[in-house]
Amino acid sequence: MADKIYRINMSTLSTAVEEVPAQWQGHGGRGLTSTIIAAEVEPSCHPLGPGNKLVFAPGLLSGTTAANSGRLSCGAKSPLTGTIKEANAGGTSAQLLARLGIKALIIEGLPQEERWYSLAIDEQGITINEETELIGKGNYAVIEAMGQRIGAKTGVISIGQAGELKMSGANISIKDPDARIRSCGRGGLGAVMGSKRIKYISIVPTDKKVAIADPEAFKAANRTFAKALVDNPISQALGQYGTNVLVNIINEAGALPTRNFTTGQFEGHEEISGETMYDTIVERGGKPKHNCHAGCVINCSQVYNGPDKEYRTSGFEYESIWAMGADCCVDNLDYIAQADNLMDDIGLDTIETSVAFGVAMEAGVLEFGDGAGICRMLSEEIAQGTPLGRIIGNGAGSVGRAFGVTRVPVVKNQAIPAYDPRAIKGIGITYATSTQGADHTMGYTIATNILGVGGSVDPLSHEGQVELSRNLQIATAAIDSTGMCLFIAFAALDDANCLPALIEMINARFGINLTADDVTNLGKTILKTERAFNQAAGFTNLDDRLPEFFSQEPIAPHNVVWDIPGEKIDTFWDF
Repeated sequence: MADKIYRINMSTLSTAVEEVPAQWQGHGGRGLTSTIIAAEVEPSCHPLGPGNKLVFAPGLLSGTTAANSGRLSCGAKSPLTGTIKEANAGGTSAQLLARLGIKALIIEGLPQEERWYSLAIDEQGITINEETELIGKGNYAVIEAMGQRIGAKTGVISIGQAGELKMSGANISIKDPDARIRSCGRGGLGAVMGSKRIKYISIVPTDKKVAIADPEAFKAANRTFAKALVDNPISQALGQYGTNVLVNIINEAGALPTRNFTTGQFEGHEEISGETMYDTIVERGGKPKHNCHAGCVINCSQVYNGPDKEYRTSGFEYESIWAMGADCCVDNLDYIAQADNLMDDIGLDTIETSVAFGVAMEAGVLEFGDGAGICRMLSEEIAQGTPLGRIIGNGAGSVGRAFGVTRVPVVKNQAIPAYDPRAIKGIGITYATSTQGADHTMGYTIATNILGVGGSVDPLSHEGQVELSRNLQIATAAIDSTGMCLFIAFAALDDANCLPALIEMINARFGINLTADDVTNLGKTILKTERAFNQAAGFTNLDDRLPEFFSQEPIAPHNVVWDIPGEKIDTFWDF
């Protein structure tokens, strides 16, 4: 069964199935979403208008038995940044779409009437249906309803109230194997789905299998690849403590942004650390190890229960805990878990929204440390779409503009995540040069700057930072195209068997002969495609800069500023 492109036109409420163009054949995941957006979307269009398109694409290895290959990419022009955007998440949908032979879903146009719709996908194709019952409801209500209407194993892609209200902080939510939520979080793509008035997409499972050109070679390569992941010490630490193992590490490095980026260490770091979280999970009967999609061998997710030993949240990530914790000075994991659950249900990016709360706290909207106030405002203001709720739901930049705050940690209007660029300069290069706004996952220099993976580069030095970020951004763009979790990168950087095994799996899947150079060139092509779109949208090298307060305000304990000059940042694109 050859893969196909499925096109949904919301202006005419029609669908079509197309052959995959030759120039799209070698792409999947982010590589495909960015290629399609660059080819079919006018860069100057309004992100919430009829000219924008929303693309979903499983990765090159999605739907196979390859370890850690369950990520789904979605792409569009971002209403938050105005740039091209891709966000990806685990869950079940990537594997289900791939097994149905769907290379990509392209959703275009806007409905002519003020009605809401859903898309139903099964072996017969795609059906557009009007939806009334679930409008105004959260993501958990959608997942529960799909389980009752269709079946427990139904794949679900949905938006909450934030997406319906077209907030720039809105994400797209993906149901995971336990009927919980994983988020395509950054860039406001939930608002794009909301603009097209699609509340959810349901995917009926199939017994069909993804065709493998050379099954024996694929199995052998997958065994080698999975072993490299399991044996890696970073993978093992992630499996025990989750990504939140980083709280104490980054605090010790003096790079944990605290109190809206005014210092690099948080007095309450132990209370929100991965070690404390692990002990709490075990004590309350939760799950310290958990996977966000079938086939994951790292298991960095977890299930966190409240004091009543009832479910609160899962996939409790370091970046979310940092943002609601240190940045907002909340030292209570239970408040942070409650807020995380609310944001999952409402459909909000936990980084963007929590950094927005930090800016709002500086403006005096809430007191720093007011975890209860954050939870109240999420449910009473943002979910209800009040004027204040819309200001916060539109992100950190929106709050800064509304309240006249000058310390607003954004690049291209997207909130800076959990690593201060003054104390880890490599990640500052990534924030500045990313084609999609500030995003640590675009080129995770923390691996080398702090964890010593793939070598060592002094986080406080200028030397080697541009090259480090460039190499990691190129590699990440390629990884994002495979459907693989980004955390394979730790093993890929340190185990000589890992990357060749990944490439061999791709070759065995398609019957081709990619080399390591081909994979590198794929990453370069994706970055250049994304940059060309942004340039056509009006972005220049002067947009590849950090906010000026980073160069003016030293951060304790190192008392350093951001001091890498613009001309050095601009050399990033010399490849």
